[in-house]
Amino acid sequence: MSEYLAKYIARCGAAARRKAADLVKSGQVQVNGRVITDPAFSVDTRDRVLLQGRELTPPADNVYIMLNKPPGYTTSHSDKHAEHLAIELIDCPEAQRLLPAGRLDRESEGLLIFSNDGDFIQQLAHPRYEVHKRYKVTSSIELDLPRRQKMLNGISDDGETLHAVKVIPCPEEKNTCIIELNEGKKREIRRMLKACGAATLRLQRISVGQVQLGDLPLGKWRFLTENEVESLRNRSR
Repeated sequence: MSEYLAKYIARCGAAARRKAADLVKSGQVQVNGRVITDPAFSVDTRDRVLLQGRELTPPADNVYIMLNKPPGYTTSHSDKHAEHLAIELIDCPEAQRLLPAGRLDRESEGLLIFSNDGDFIQQLAHPRYEVHKRYKVTSSIELDLPRRQKMLNGISDDGETLHAVKVIPCPEEKNTCIIELNEGKKREIRRMLKACGAATLRLQRISVGQVQLGDLPLGKWRFLTENEVESLRNRSR
């Protein structure tokens, strides 16, 4: 069965589909010895596809994993400035083929989802699919009603509008709120708190869609259940 070249690259776990399309357009992909620059070029399993000189092969099975990322770990697969990579905490044979669904900055912690299913990753990461993420955030000062309303109304920062879907106080914990986002712009919560005159003391992602971090220990990982994967697929359709 044939499929678009960008989708094939994503299915091989080399990049999410949007990034795969950019790689194709920039001339970094060969099919049967010929450079192809059309992401919609049709390929099948009989074709030999090379990305930057490395042959791609689709996985026998897709893998879906959640990790409770500790602070101090970098989400990307390679970063010359990173002391620790989150992927190093996942000790399964497919680990190096896994892509993260979105990112958590180095100081943040909590739920990260990884998979070798590029389409799945694209759907979780792209804001138009509206897979909401929830974060438990402790700040240096109280996020009172005016500050919470400011985040809900939208904050202009560095040419972007930062916007929370919900901000819910946690009365049992001092200066702590649950903040829900539709998308995660770079350091979005930290930037919103700074605009409200607050510093972020702790930031933990606790859910993606209906999938909860639960009691998974810090630094540990597990496979997502079939029901969890299906709930994310249904939400992102």
